[in-house]
Amino acid sequence: MIKIGIIGTGYVGLVTGVCLSDFGWQVSCVDQNEEIIRQLNKGKATIYEPGLEDLLQRNAYYKRVRFTTELEEVVDDSDVIFIAVGTPQNPDGSADLTNIYEAAHQIGRSMNGSKIIVDKSTVPVGTGQMIKKIIREELETRNLNIEFDLVSNPEFLRQGSAIQDFTHADRVVIGAESQHAIDVMKEVYRVLYINETPFLIVNIETAELVKYASNAFLATKISFVNELSELCEKTGANIQQVAKGMGMDGRIGSKFLHAGPGFGGSCFPKDTKALVTLGENHQCNLEIVRATIQANEKQKKRLADKIKTEMGSLEGKKFGVLGLSFKNNTDDMREAPALSILKELSLNGAQFKVYDPKAMEKASSYFSELDIHIMKYCDDEYDASEDTDAVILMTEWNQFRSMDIDHIKSGMKGNYFFDLRNIYSNETMAEKGFQYFSVGRS
Repeated sequence: MIKIGIIGTGYVGLVTGVCLSDFGWQVSCVDQNEEIIRQLNKGKATIYEPGLEDLLQRNAYYKRVRFTTELEEVVDDSDVIFIAVGTPQNPDGSADLTNIYEAAHQIGRSMNGSKIIVDKSTVPVGTGQMIKKIIREELETRNLNIEFDLVSNPEFLRQGSAIQDFTHADRVVIGAESQHAIDVMKEVYRVLYINETPFLIVNIETAELVKYASNAFLATKISFVNELSELCEKTGANIQQVAKGMGMDGRIGSKFLHAGPGFGGSCFPKDTKALVTLGENHQCNLEIVRATIQANEKQKKRLADKIKTEMGSLEGKKFGVLGLSFKNNTDDMREAPALSILKELSLNGAQFKVYDPKAMEKASSYFSELDIHIMKYCDDEYDASEDTDAVILMTEWNQFRSMDIDHIKSGMKGNYFFDLRNIYSNETMAEKGFQYFSVGRS
C-alpha cells in the first residue's frame, strides 16, 4: 500500500488529497495553517467546490484521509509526497516560488528514506531541477545520501468541476527521469490507468510547460472570441452564431468560445503572465500570449465603457449586480471581471447592490481593498435588482438563467439590463420592456 503525503491544503492540494483517498489510498495532508487543519478535521471543506465536502467526510469516516500540521511526520510516513502549494504572481508577472522552495527545504530536512517527490503546483520550466538541487543540498548538510525521484505532475482542474476533472481526467501528464518513478505514479493513478485515461510520459521540463501552454491556449480562445464580439456589435453579426460556426470545425472545437467580460480566476491571468515572463527570461518573445493578456484587459474596460455610454452620467445611479465570482460554481474572486468593471463604474459615481450565491464573503474583502462602496449585500437576485436603475448580469450562475424576469422588471426603478454572459435573448428582453444590451449581439 503506497502512502501519500500532500503538502498544502489549498485548492489543488485539498482536491488532490481527497480524490486520491477516494481511490483507496492512505493520504495525509499537511498545512501550516492551524485553523484550516482544524476545520478539515471537522469535515468542513475550506474552499467551495461542488461535491468536495461530501467526498471529504466520506473518506475521513473511513480513515483514508487525515489532516495535520506536522510536516516532518507526513514526510517520514509517506512514500509519495505531493507539493501542492501556491505559486502567486510577483509584481513583474513571474511566479513566486517561495512556497515551493520552502517545501523542498522542509522535505530535505525531514526525509529519512527513499521518496518520490511530486510537484503538483503550477511552476515555470526549471523548477523541478531546482527542487532536486535544494533537497540534495539539505541531505548533504545532514550527511545523508538518500536516493529520491522528482516528478512533475501538473493539475488540470477547473474550478466548479474539479472532482469530475480529477476522476475523469482528459489526460495524466507525468514528467520523470526514472522508470521506477513512472511505475509508481501509474500505480498512484491506477484507477484512471485501468479506465484507459491517456497517460503522457515526458521529461520534467516538458511536463512543466504543458500546463502553462494549455492554460495560455485556452485563454487565447477566450480573448479571441471576445475581440470578435466587438466587431460583431459594429457589423450586425451575432457572436454566438459565429462561435457556433467556428466550433463545428473539429480542428477548433466549441469549448471556450463564449463571449463575456473576460477571463479571471487563479489560473489564466497568472499563468499567461508567468509564461510571458518565462519567455523573456529565455529571450523568447511570446507575442500571442502577450496579446491575449492585453485583449482580456481591453474587454473588461470596453464593457465598462459600454455601460457608461448607454446610461450617460452614472452619478447616483444604482446598479443591481448579479454574480461576482469570476465564473459560476466557485467562490473565487481572484481577478474576477466584476472587480475591474465595478471599480471603473464606481469612479464615475455608480452605487451597487450585489448578490452572488457563494462569493459574497470573499467579495466584500476585495471591494473594501479596492474602495468600491457597496450599498447592500443582498439575499437574492430580486433583492439585488429592487429599486435600481440597471442590472448587470456578471456571472452565469444557473439560477440566473431562469429568473422571473417580470418580477425583476417590476421591482426596478429603471429598465437597463446589461447581460454580460448572453443568457437571455434580445427579443424576449425587449418584449419585457428592457433596454437590453449583451456581448457581441446587436
